[in-house]
Amino acid sequence: MEYQVLLYYKYVHIDDPAVFKEEHLALCEELGLKGRILVANEGLNGTVSGTKVQTEAYMKAMHEDPRFSDMVFKIEQAEEHAFKKMKVKVKPEIVNLSLKDDIDPNRITGKHLSPKEFFEAMQEDDVIILDARNTYEYDLGHFRNAIRPDIETFRELPEWIQNNLSDYKDKKILTYCTGGIRCEKFSGFLVKEGFQDVSQLHGGIITYGYDEEVKGQLWDGKCYVFDERISVPVNRTEKATVVGKCYYCAKPEERYVKCGNPDCNKHLLLCEECEHEHLRSCSGECKEHPHNRYVKEHSMQGTVRMQ
Repeated sequence: MEYQVLLYYKYVHIDDPAVFKEEHLALCEELGLKGRILVANEGLNGTVSGTKVQTEAYMKAMHEDPRFSDMVFKIEQAEEHAFKKMKVKVKPEIVNLSLKDDIDPNRITGKHLSPKEFFEAMQEDDVIILDARNTYEYDLGHFRNAIRPDIETFRELPEWIQNNLSDYKDKKILTYCTGGIRCEKFSGFLVKEGFQDVSQLHGGIITYGYDEEVKGQLWDGKCYVFDERISVPVNRTEKATVVGKCYYCAKPEERYVKCGNPDCNKHLLLCEECEHEHLRSCSGECKEHPHNRYVKEHSMQGTVRMQ
């Protein structure tokens, strides 16, 4: 059976997110979709999977709603569902930037560049290519020569910018993220901070990888995605490169796991050998945590203390 994964967002006012959530969840369940959707007063942010018939019915239903009539869906082919369940949640923001003075992308945002325009701009002299994602996303794959902000959550990015790039406001900034939604707010933040020339990759990395002109050129590694697939290829013009490195042995690795300590959950690139040796943990403390999931999964209670 042919499946599809839809990635989409729309900054548009939703009067009552709680009511919208219940009605939208009912629609998704009726169609048989699985995925994760965030709803806020400022709009909608979702990724869902289903058969081609199910996903096309969902897109048709959304486009019939005047609020989402022009919403763009990024469509990826899949062999099965990319999620285990269907979840719709109400949040204060559809992407958590947590600014005191929030950004409305419908009023202020950077210039939108098509994949071809972004590809050409990356090759210009004296440009700053800025990854708007988290470190664990960057470490799996990124655009060549892109800057890696040292952040673990999106809401840390504004402070990182203020501490590290405030002297470069006259430079041309190119920023990108997975599907484009984070850059809508982030590029607006940069403009508001006084950066004079800010552009963003319209449609994000996913659109860039499927574009028939650029075909993912200048991308190294894979793209981290927030579903059961974990990662997807981007560059379709060159032999695949592995830029990720095992957390412990530093050998090339693209296999992500979460730290065995449920109170930590740090994303780790780990080869199988190091996962077993370190009990899928990022530190000695996490390795010896009483609720270490790796220990429970492998019925190793009592062995941690002996190592």
